[in-house]
Amino acid sequence: MGKDSFTFSSESVGEGHPDKVADAISDAILDACLAGDPGSRVACETLVKSNLVFLAGEITTEACLDYHCLVRDTLRGIGYDHEDDIFHADKVFLTNAITRQSRDIGQGVDARAAEGKEGARQGAGDQGIMFGYATRATEEFMPLPVMLAHRLLRRLAEMRRSGEGWTRELRPDCKAQVAVHYEGGRPIGLENVVVSTQHTEAIGEADLRHHLEEELLRAVLPEDLLLPETRFLANPTGRFVAGGPYADAGLTGRKIIVDTYGGWSRHGGGAFSGKDATKVDRSAAYMARWIALNLVAAGLADEAEVQLAYAIGYPEPTSVLVQTFGTGRVPELELSRAVRASFDLTPAGIIEALDLRDPIFRSTTHYGHFGKAGLPWERPNRVDALTNAL
Repeated sequence: MGKDSFTFSSESVGEGHPDKVADAISDAILDACLAGDPGSRVACETLVKSNLVFLAGEITTEACLDYHCLVRDTLRGIGYDHEDDIFHADKVFLTNAITRQSRDIGQGVDARAAEGKEGARQGAGDQGIMFGYATRATEEFMPLPVMLAHRLLRRLAEMRRSGEGWTRELRPDCKAQVAVHYEGGRPIGLENVVVSTQHTEAIGEADLRHHLEEELLRAVLPEDLLLPETRFLANPTGRFVAGGPYADAGLTGRKIIVDTYGGWSRHGGGAFSGKDATKVDRSAAYMARWIALNLVAAGLADEAEVQLAYAIGYPEPTSVLVQTFGTGRVPELELSRAVRASFDLTPAGIIEALDLRDPIFRSTTHYGHFGKAGLPWERPNRVDALTNAL
């Protein structure tokens, strides 16, 4: 294929996917901590398998938590509450191995006297590199392939919860993958679309495929991208009755590409779910997305990728890089300087600007952490600041 002719695929996974079940539990616990104590330090990891839920990590909080209740409510909300579920909200066994945050880690995060200066500033919770990205390709400023995959599974979840007709036979575990073909850098059609969903024994494979193709794929995907040669692969393996944590183990933080840009842009070193905002793995990735979105919304570039790097215990980023891949109206070095001038990139500044002490993280768990209206890092509200800085 030539430089401007290529096919790019991105995937999404549904709420009942084992890894996403683990993410949801971790984020539900994080939100409960922040609701009771906005200063909570949380690094919650969850493992799910068979009828077991295993909690681990470090939490320091004044909030009073009922872990059993949090876990069961989360599983019930996802849809693991059918009588024939082995992994069932009211029947899982919970093991809790959570401890308090290490003092050695905590001292790097706590407000500390800045070297050679009066006052105190909160340091980063760890070293790391984080990326944020935005593009004019969609109204959400996101890459098209991953947004289409998310839309399919969002709609599939709505159908499952409606419980109407054949949708009564759907179960929570599902995946989607969309391959978009580009010519001259523009999407011209869908090469293939894959969707797999868990189901009961009561629906036949042929009937399920027919319903998925006609009532999901053709209903959700843009008509102008559906070509005569577009291939639909609905439940391509056939039977998918055994699913969820009963069939496969799930672990917090294993779907980081689904969480970000579907592989279209780079990803930093860490996962998001279960971590409070002092962990720059999460908060600085949100900040980098906010910066990139405002750069594109300001008309300074058609696409932008922002890298932030941090050292544990230090408040200022060790580097800031903006790349526009030849679409910028302003040299990238000037954009990087404007970013430093327009945004407070310290952990405390990020937390304050994006309201990251609020219990909003459960809403990020599924269908990506970006491209969702209403989240603080999805607001194009620093356009004027960037323009003035230039």
